[in-house]
This record gives sequence, structure tokens and C-alpha cells, in this order.
Amino acid sequence: MIPFGLAFGVETHQAGLAPWKAAALSSIVFTGSAQFAAVEVLSRGGAAISAVAAGLLLNLRSLAFGVVMAPSLEGPRWKRALWSHLMIDESTAVGSGQVEARWRRYGFVYTGLAIFATWNISTLVGAIALSSAGHVVTDWGLDATIPAAFLALLWPRLVDRRHVRVALAGALVALALVPVAPPGVPIVAGAVGIAAAWRRSSPPGAA
Repeated sequence: MIPFGLAFGVETHQAGLAPWKAAALSSIVFTGSAQFAAVEVLSRGGAAISAVAAGLLLNLRSLAFGVVMAPSLEGPRWKRALWSHLMIDESTAVGSGQVEARWRRYGFVYTGLAIFATWNISTLVGAIALSSAGHVVTDWGLDATIPAAFLALLWPRLVDRRHVRVALAGALVALALVPVAPPGVPIVAGAVGIAAAWRRSSPPGAA
């Protein structure tokens, strides 16, 4: 997460955002890919509403995360509202990888908190200390950390051929739309491809 956050901090500076705005994005929005999409729209001269729309499209996947984790996140509404702020790819991946409900909750909450702290600190470092480092994101290969992080989350799931087919279906749909669709749309469409492939590959009577 550290190089991921550094890269985002540098990107916010190149988009003309003040460090406090970068910090606000990382603490209030707190979802890396949506933040990158929003900053990219702003850096290209897009309107704020377009940046918000791009972020919302990418965050639609959090609805699926909520469905997966909700049974393990029981409690009063205020506590569940706080936990929902940690509903990111990494916390969901660690939490859903556990069997017992208490360990699912433990993995989700503590992974989310650890990444929240790491993400926000590294964002500030990137926005302040590396703001004058030029093309540090590409020169240091920090941009490669983004797909690498998602691949690390996906890799343990590829335990059989059905999972591989489902992952490939989503990836192909997303890649086909990247050149022609606005930011966020390929991710949402890829999720639809994943759902379709999963239903087709599931045995009869499976949910």
C-alpha cells in the first residue's frame, strides 16, 4: 500500500490539488481506484461532477462486498456505518477468506484499519515530499503497484478451473471496454461478465 499511496499523492499534486485536498480524498473517500479515477478526470480538465461520477461507478463493486461481509458485521447501526467505511478490496479479501464469523470480522476490521493508516500517511508523503520529483511514478515503477496489488488479492482465489474462467471473463470484458468507455464503466461491466460466467459454470442447483 505504501507505493500505491505515494503514487496517488504525486498524482494529486500533478492534478493541481493542495496536500490537504489529497488528505481529504484519502480519509473521506478512502478507495484507491476511485480516487485515482477522480484525480485523472480533474487533471484532464474535467468537471468535478465527472470526477464524482467516475468514482461512483468504480465504487459500485462495494455493494457486492457489502453483501458478502454483512452477515459477519452484526451490531448497532452506528458501528456498521463505521465499518462500512473500511469496505475496500483488501479488507473484504482478508475477511471473506476466513471461515468463522468472528475471524471474518476480525480480518475485515483490522485489515481495513491498517490500510487506512498506511494509505493516508503515504498519500501525504507523496503529495508533500515527492511533489517535485517529476515523473517519479513512472520512473520508479510505482504505477505497477496498482495492478500488482489487485493481482495479489486475486491470485489465492484461482484455485480451480471455474475460478480461472470467471476471472478471465471479467478481465476480457473490462479490457475490451477500456479504450472506448469512461473510467469506471469497464470495471462495472467486468463485474457483470464475472456474474454471468459464474452462473454458467456453477453446477445445477448451486446458488
